[in-house]
Amino acid sequence: MNDIHILFKEFEQHLLNDDKPSKYFNDKLTTGIFSKMYPFTLLGNLIKTEQEPEHHPEGNVWIHTLLVVDQCAGVRSQSEDARTFMWAALLHDLGKAPTTAIKKGKITAYNHDKVGKELSIEFLQACTDETKLIEKVSKLVRWHMQTLFVVKDLPFAEVRNMLSEVSLDEIALLSICDRLGRGKLTEKKIQEEKTNIEIFINKCKTTLGK
Repeated sequence: MNDIHILFKEFEQHLLNDDKPSKYFNDKLTTGIFSKMYPFTLLGNLIKTEQEPEHHPEGNVWIHTLLVVDQCAGVRSQSEDARTFMWAALLHDLGKAPTTAIKKGKITAYNHDKVGKELSIEFLQACTDETKLIEKVSKLVRWHMQTLFVVKDLPFAEVRNMLSEVSLDEIALLSICDRLGRGKLTEKKIQEEKTNIEIFINKCKTTLGK
């Protein structure tokens, strides 16, 4: 077993067992693996990827990712597949590093969900040959932005395509963790995010005629 496979297993143990996996990952920063060892450099790229402060006052994508991972750790027992769920949490925003740009004075990361799907596949293929895990994680990464698109009736919403690849409950669980994994959230904002998840679920069910 090489160093990459050893670290993959180590990552997984912390993702599945720690109350706050963020502590482990932040401690690992001192080892240099995120700046020197591929594919972990794909995560390291998130440290230097900034986000629009209006939506992400917590800071860069690395900080956001670990907030989401901790949120997911708190509800992983509710997941249909905790292993897939937690890897998707860690890798969900890999696509922001190559897609982040300044548009009209705002920091954007358009299509980071689609790019992130491919990068999550790349990351996991370097770590494991478990094709089913890779497929399931990458699909959650691909569809993690649909809550926003569906709730706001944006043209990027693809409910039927999404639900042909992931379960509604699972994508909703990842989505609420993503939305709550941000800084300076008031109780009002937290409740708003929870309400939006309910709207998302109901709209998806209506689309399917359920």
